[in-house]
Amino acid sequence: MADSPASGAELVQQSRDCHAIERVPTGITAFVGRTLRGPVNQPLTVRSFSEFQQHFGGLWQPSTLSYAVEQFFENGGREARIVRVVNSARPPSISLPAGRGVLTLVGLNPGSREYLRASVDYDGISATEEDRFNLVVQRVRAAGSELVDDQEIYRRVSIRPASGRFVGDVLLGSRLMRVNGALPAVRPDHSAGGPYGVAVGYTLSNPDGDDGGALTDYDVIGSASGGTGLFALGGIGRFNLLCIPPLTRERDVGLSTLLVAARLCREQCALLIVDPPSAWSSAGAALDALRAWPFRSDSALMYYPRVQAFDRLRGRVETFASCGAAAGMIARADDTWPVWSAAESEDAILRPGLRPAAAVSDAERARLAQAGVNTLLAVRGGTRTGVSPRTLAGGGRAAADWRYLSARRLALFIAASVEQGTRWVLLEHNGPATWERARLQVESFLETLAAQGAFAGASSEETHFVICDQRVNRPQTLAEGKLNLLFGFATSKPGEFDTWLVTHRAGGSRVRPVSVNRSATSRQRVKWEIETSILRG
Repeated sequence: MADSPASGAELVQQSRDCHAIERVPTGITAFVGRTLRGPVNQPLTVRSFSEFQQHFGGLWQPSTLSYAVEQFFENGGREARIVRVVNSARPPSISLPAGRGVLTLVGLNPGSREYLRASVDYDGISATEEDRFNLVVQRVRAAGSELVDDQEIYRRVSIRPASGRFVGDVLLGSRLMRVNGALPAVRPDHSAGGPYGVAVGYTLSNPDGDDGGALTDYDVIGSASGGTGLFALGGIGRFNLLCIPPLTRERDVGLSTLLVAARLCREQCALLIVDPPSAWSSAGAALDALRAWPFRSDSALMYYPRVQAFDRLRGRVETFASCGAAAGMIARADDTWPVWSAAESEDAILRPGLRPAAAVSDAERARLAQAGVNTLLAVRGGTRTGVSPRTLAGGGRAAADWRYLSARRLALFIAASVEQGTRWVLLEHNGPATWERARLQVESFLETLAAQGAFAGASSEETHFVICDQRVNRPQTLAEGKLNLLFGFATSKPGEFDTWLVTHRAGGSRVRPVSVNRSATSRQRVKWEIETSILRG
């Protein structure tokens, strides 16, 4: 049954009844790489480096990610999402004596620094319940330490597979370990007493945990079907920036990883921060290499050069990839400046303790910018150079408005906010009344941004448009269970719009840029091209 028509005043009131579109947070940075310990392919949010230390073990020389995260927070970052990946790492095991046999437990997380222990007792279990036991499993801070980072207690579990409390089934919910291998004929023995008269001691994990080898591009890319590596990011909340630190201190991330990561960022309305290759030891070398460099994307950016910082593990100043420091700098600027100007704000400099690893003159900075590469600054200049931060779209081949970092970040911010803020339509009837409420909601959001100076142009006709009616919601669209909303905004020139299409449907929503004739993009041009370019695209 179709929606009954509503008056203009009623629709305005209905749009007010819908919550205003909330602005999505910016500066949230995802990191993918090797860590000392922690869950594998399971994204975890941390809001300080001490929290990173607690979950992932802190600084570790083979882990370029650990240094990048430290520099992210030191340079102003607020929230990071960590995905640990490994190459052939193994978890430690625990062997619990069980009569003449052994009950073997294996850690859930791999690594040689995953210090686990377990204890068995029969407290509260009658003599007739010969299959039952209580099990305590712990992760401790270090070998022999009494500092417990995590603990799980399982009471009245059974060694019998047919039992409703079978230990193998119960431990499927554990964050620490699983049952592994053949089961013993009897329950595990009561753990021997500990030192100083402690009634129950602990069996420590065996020294068979292994950290694995150095990462390869295959490890970082992972599997889409398995949700591993980069594809583990699909299971987390929204992020804005993605850092993939070098595979080792000597080996850069490969082109295959950059291509997959850039595509993922495009789908997630995020930006990939690419580290300058280690061979670019001077601005001249970088400019020469950029002529033939194969990676270009408006979903990626780069800050040159790498950074120098004190390495607390080696006790000397070392050179590190710049992605973590750059992400922290961007997040810090977002705290005090709107997303469309943060990249060019006075906060867009490195904090003390970090400095560029190579000198870059003003002329070289301008040439790097023309090639799509930004320059890190350690001190605020007395005068502005007129060089706006860029994406890696590169040269004149990219769309003019997406060459610039501020415009690209604004576009992604708006797209993500609109997609998230209009999901309520999935709970409403897919008809004209809902379309109009959604249109008014998005119109209000864009008008607020226009009043704050986010767009080019003075009048609303020059700054933005929103379409959500039968032009984008055809009978075929409705039959497929979809609701489309088309909107655009001017980031560089009045009346020339970046155009996006939000599609809501049960099971997931999507927002994507849609192509119109950019040489003559206008409200009228957008309307002409809805059928031929947007809906069919």
